[in-house]
Amino acid sequence: MEVTLENTGKKYLHNWIFRGLNKQFLAPHHYGILGNNGSGKTTLLKIISGYLTPTEGKISWKLENQILSETLFSYIGWASPHLELIEEFTMEEIFLFHQKFKNWLPEVDTQSLIQLSGLRKNADKPLKYYSSGMKQRVKLILAVMSNVRMVILDEPCTNLDEDSVQWYKDLIEEFAGNRLFIIGSNDKENECFSCTDFITLSK
Repeated sequence: MEVTLENTGKKYLHNWIFRGLNKQFLAPHHYGILGNNGSGKTTLLKIISGYLTPTEGKISWKLENQILSETLFSYIGWASPHLELIEEFTMEEIFLFHQKFKNWLPEVDTQSLIQLSGLRKNADKPLKYYSSGMKQRVKLILAVMSNVRMVILDEPCTNLDEDSVQWYKDLIEEFAGNRLFIIGSNDKENECFSCTDFITLSK
């Protein structure tokens, strides 16, 4: 997977969030997008995902020399604190529902994902009864364990306690494979521990 930003900028109303970004993201590397709250990290991640279009410049996605556009969503896993889960579903139900749109990594099934979550005793409860940290674990599994070529994580350790932060690190170390990871964060040590290349945004 290859993502290329060329002189990319985004503004809301009359205010530029960022301008003139030139960057190439290549699998299997991990990239961190750093910055304080309000610096534009989430906006940039949404542009990289294809959810938003840049105000100026361009972005392109390429997989094995094939340009991606309308099918882009099927190659991306996404987790964000702003992502809404279907809270009437149990964890098992949301995993089964997700599988209708994206396959899991090889040799992974619903039961193994429930075990991996560390939340087996809550597997039959609707997600609306989960704590914010438990919901974040579910979101991370949906993103990381999908059989996609690019994983985008926006502040992945939000609401995670110390044990769950280590769980997140173990998840990335074991299952990242040779995929492209792009992680937005203001916690370089924990959330971007696997990253070797960075963009820093400022207000």
